[in-house]
Amino acid sequence: MNSTNTYRAAIIGLGFIGGADQVSGDALGQQVADLDGTHFAALSAHARIDLVAGSSRDAGRRQRFAERSGTRTYSDWRQMLEDQELDIVSVATYAPQHPEMVVCCAERGIPAIYCEKPIANNLPDAERMIAACQSAGSQLVINHNRRFDPDYADVRDAIAADRLGALVSGSIQWPSGRLGNVGTHMIDAIQLLASLPVTAVSGTLDLSERPDCRGAEFRDPGGWGVLRLGDHLPVTVDAADHSRVPARITLNGTQGGVCVCGQEVLFTSWDGQSEQPPSRRDALSSMDRAVAEIVNGLDERRSESPTAESARRTLEAILAFHASHARNGAWTPLPLQDADRHIVVHSG
Repeated sequence: MNSTNTYRAAIIGLGFIGGADQVSGDALGQQVADLDGTHFAALSAHARIDLVAGSSRDAGRRQRFAERSGTRTYSDWRQMLEDQELDIVSVATYAPQHPEMVVCCAERGIPAIYCEKPIANNLPDAERMIAACQSAGSQLVINHNRRFDPDYADVRDAIAADRLGALVSGSIQWPSGRLGNVGTHMIDAIQLLASLPVTAVSGTLDLSERPDCRGAEFRDPGGWGVLRLGDHLPVTVDAADHSRVPARITLNGTQGGVCVCGQEVLFTSWDGQSEQPPSRRDALSSMDRAVAEIVNGLDERRSESPTAESARRTLEAILAFHASHARNGAWTPLPLQDADRHIVVHSG
């Protein structure tokens, strides 16, 4: 292990979450300040990372990023990879572009790749990304940021230690639909907290066709349904396109339940006692913590990618939602088979 190396990093995609670009955020109706970190901020803040370059097809984004970072920018990400000796590359573009970029980074021997969610738009592409990184010995870290949140880790550990007893039910809900983009966080998170994978899905899509803030080429409906986790745990899903419900995850057991809503965690025991533990979040964002994990992996020359496999599994559950809808909500088991493996979700 070498804890003194400085690692050279670059970002592909200098928009909202990649380059902390508020002009891009304005187009989405969102604020950079509300994010749980950005690639630019997390890479820039780490004392042992030298952020040396960024690429974007958009000239305005390149100019604003250069002013913020003082680094060289490129209109062609391939040229950036050719010119720069890099240890870490953030892939902060839309999902359809992830496979080509991640595979190219792996084939060039870049040791760590920090990729935005969702991992890809279809299962074969996700599997190709993971296989390329495994073959090259590259870390592939997917930005499901709740996996780096200490409060989520505490809830997971408490459930694993039987604080709720045997799990019997759960629920996830969020506003604005978009199973492939927003739902990827929530479906990944329920699997994290329960320490169980999705094994089957019964789903109905919301076809009200709410316009996607990322553009007309993206069609990513919300919906309603039930996930089966492990052998028996049912988790209901409430994610309508035009909903205004708060984002919330609930798990219930034989002895009590837990609700994670926004920044708050509430444990309740069925004897009437409740506890809201103090948050362990601090000035570090979840993306800061993810980058620290990447640096530790580089120090230790680790290449295993647990977040990549969990992201692939989450994508498969979302695709199963679409497959189930096509069968009038019939239970669709995982792993997906035959034509279902080639469903494409048009999420950004």
